[in-house]
Amino acid sequence: MTRRYAIVGLGSRAGMYVEALAGAHRGDGELVAFCDPNPVRMRYHQERSGLAGIGCYGPDQLLELLRVRRPDSVIVTSPDATHDRYICAALDRGVDAITEKPMTTDATRLRRITESAARSAAGLTVTFNYRYSPRNSLVRQLLRDGAIGRVTSVHFEWLLDTAHGADYFRRWHRDKATSGGLLVHKSTHHFDLVNWWLADTPVTVYATGGLRFYGAENAAARGLPARPALGRDLPVDDPFRLDLAADPRLRALYLDAEAEDGYHRDADVFAPGISIEDSLSLAVTYAGGATMAYTLTAFAPWEGYRVAFNGTAGRLELDVVERFQVRPAGVVDPTGTVAENESRERLTLQQHWQPTREIPIPHGAGAHGGGDAMLLRDVFQGAGDDPLGRAAGLRDGANSVLVGIAGNVSLAERRAVTISEL
Repeated sequence: MTRRYAIVGLGSRAGMYVEALAGAHRGDGELVAFCDPNPVRMRYHQERSGLAGIGCYGPDQLLELLRVRRPDSVIVTSPDATHDRYICAALDRGVDAITEKPMTTDATRLRRITESAARSAAGLTVTFNYRYSPRNSLVRQLLRDGAIGRVTSVHFEWLLDTAHGADYFRRWHRDKATSGGLLVHKSTHHFDLVNWWLADTPVTVYATGGLRFYGAENAAARGLPARPALGRDLPVDDPFRLDLAADPRLRALYLDAEAEDGYHRDADVFAPGISIEDSLSLAVTYAGGATMAYTLTAFAPWEGYRVAFNGTAGRLELDVVERFQVRPAGVVDPTGTVAENESRERLTLQQHWQPTREIPIPHGAGAHGGGDAMLLRDVFQGAGDDPLGRAAGLRDGANSVLVGIAGNVSLAERRAVTISEL
């Protein structure tokens, strides 16, 4: 029997699910409704998917959507701080929920979701697509098989460059009340990977960091002249200029939709109003005894990540460059998509008293080395028997976001935070 799906939140992230249900997974499910405060965005996805007859509802019509359209699952791709509203509405009415990471943004909202899940027979899926990337799956397999023995420490550095990283400081993500900051919105992916790689749960978190590069105060301190509020009004040679009109998708989803809700997708990265950090460091301990040193930089000249695992039998290192540089012409790629010839990845294993070995990484077609396609297969066809356990649910979503939530508390109170107190 074909399942019925509704999508809540019709920004750019919804496109992956709309395209899947209108294309490769058309036989696995039927899109029956959209829910978004902006009718322009809903019309864009209607036209692009060829589903002109799909029902369109505003957020205040969610219960009507559930009653009239009778979806079996609700896919939540709305701003992070609204996830709990839609997840709980679905679960409380026996409808499965599929949510983008992060599952939510703070402890109060997380508690609301866990309470709804506890009293519901419906299921909750959290879509951690990084788990499905072949390189990350291979790390999980090697650690699970004991390649370096018991893991004692993890060193994890994630670099966002001045194209991708800057974009979080243009959008609604720049407001911590909406996104939870990068520790929640972005780093949740990374914390989930470590939880999953180690098959362990976080116990304590200590965080430091701040806004060191973006924002009006930093611009003034570096002597930058006064700037317009929106990226479209910057000089054409400004490396942080974003021209929404030049990108058909951004124009349709945001520029053409501004008159409906007043939301500007292209706030200048040095404009006032940023309440999130761009430089972050965490020390995390895990129940099994391992520790993690984690850093996130959102203004690096290149993009990628480096993670190293020390174990009782050796060391495993993954080195990934997703983009070697941001081209001087400016932000040519605001979504962070990278051409294949601009990326590099290397996985090395060195066991005690043995030479270093490079481990070949398999590749698949599509984004994240074929990982997105595998995620969508699990979402729409069921996970089946996966020895790596890549499908994620409530517990995974909670354990990952709790590291970011604890990090935010630690930043505010300047102390180590125990996960259990949340």
